[in-house]
Amino acid sequence: MKLYNINQPSEQVTFTQALLQGLGKNQGLFFPKDLPKFSIFEINSLLEMSFIERSTHILSTYIGSELSKNSILTCVKNAFNFPVPLVCINNNVAILELFHGPTLAFKDFGSRLMAQMLNQTNHCSDKPMVILTATSGDTGAAVAHAFFNLSNIHVIILYPRGKISALQEKLFCTLGGNISTISVNGDFDSCQRLVKKAFDDSVLRQKLNLNSANSINIARLLAQICYYFEGVSQLPHQMRNKLVIAVPSGNFGNLTAGLLAQSCGLPVKKFIAATNINDTVPRFLEFGYWEPRPTLSTFSNAMDVSSPNNWSRIEELFRRENKSIKELEYGCVNDFLTEKTVQEIADLGYLSEPHTAVAYRSLCDKLHSDEFGIFLGTAHPVKFKELVEDFLKKKIQLILPIVLKERMKLPVLSYNIPTCFSSLRNLILSIMS
Repeated sequence: MKLYNINQPSEQVTFTQALLQGLGKNQGLFFPKDLPKFSIFEINSLLEMSFIERSTHILSTYIGSELSKNSILTCVKNAFNFPVPLVCINNNVAILELFHGPTLAFKDFGSRLMAQMLNQTNHCSDKPMVILTATSGDTGAAVAHAFFNLSNIHVIILYPRGKISALQEKLFCTLGGNISTISVNGDFDSCQRLVKKAFDDSVLRQKLNLNSANSINIARLLAQICYYFEGVSQLPHQMRNKLVIAVPSGNFGNLTAGLLAQSCGLPVKKFIAATNINDTVPRFLEFGYWEPRPTLSTFSNAMDVSSPNNWSRIEELFRRENKSIKELEYGCVNDFLTEKTVQEIADLGYLSEPHTAVAYRSLCDKLHSDEFGIFLGTAHPVKFKELVEDFLKKKIQLILPIVLKERMKLPVLSYNIPTCFSSLRNLILSIMS
């Protein structure tokens, strides 16, 4: 598999190099040089396979001979060892539940596959591998648990202090060992900027083998393609040619993966980018100018991102496919509508949480009567239990898994820094000394 740096196309790497390197020169994201295309016959055959068999085939098609099919199969089996049910809400709308992994969020897919692949390809080096990543909520837990206790890899996670839920913080800030966590006195975009600066810093590059587990890493992106195929495989055949998918979007990795699945030949009529009031992309699609504003805190906190990293990949894909970016549908949902939508979905007999509600609202606003809609459930409602109870004005019967319940009793082990890169550099060097 060959990939090129979107910001500096002359930089071309293999899949293994992109996996180990994470980010290219000039903070550029890597993008596949060749995009797989499956025929209608191949798509139909893929949709008849099991999730594990199909995912192995898709990933092997992208990666090529760099990893054997048996190696990829082992990674997939170890990573995707939980269900991905499609649950009907009404006659023409269903939710694809992506939150049945160990940290109850869709990011378990990408983080676990990336950890398994790194475990196979991280050969001996004279510098320790450090996974440096930023989170607005769920990525931190998924990455921490995916890499916890893996040998020769240390994980450092930045998150905005006071801007993620207590459970989200406890999930990844109580592990210790090879997991270090840093709360930053700023928003997610501040954390993301610090991570990008770290990758450009000559001192850290000299001393450490830096990588990232954000959706900037190609392994995470490829993993997410697989569950779009799984969702479509569970639909009746007659629904597949009129499918609309709404994706709750923050850093836009999830939507990028869906669009790549569509590019492969997966029958999706259109995608809807569903955001909260951090609406840089909706405003760009409507007015044609890119103007990130200060990030605002919302109920759907994992989507509180104003400068989404993966947007450059989406633009690159549309350019490569000779399609207008204006073809992409979008929705923007404020907190008032988010709360009302959680209530509306509950009235239909389904318990959701804010991120899911943003996707459902955007889907319902755009779905035509002759279409079938899927919205992605990216987090288990138990992770937002108090907030959902406040919305519904009643207690709800959601039981936290024992392993997560125990985490709530443990102390937070995080460091705290200002939004100052020298503070981050000094702390990283101290942690790794």
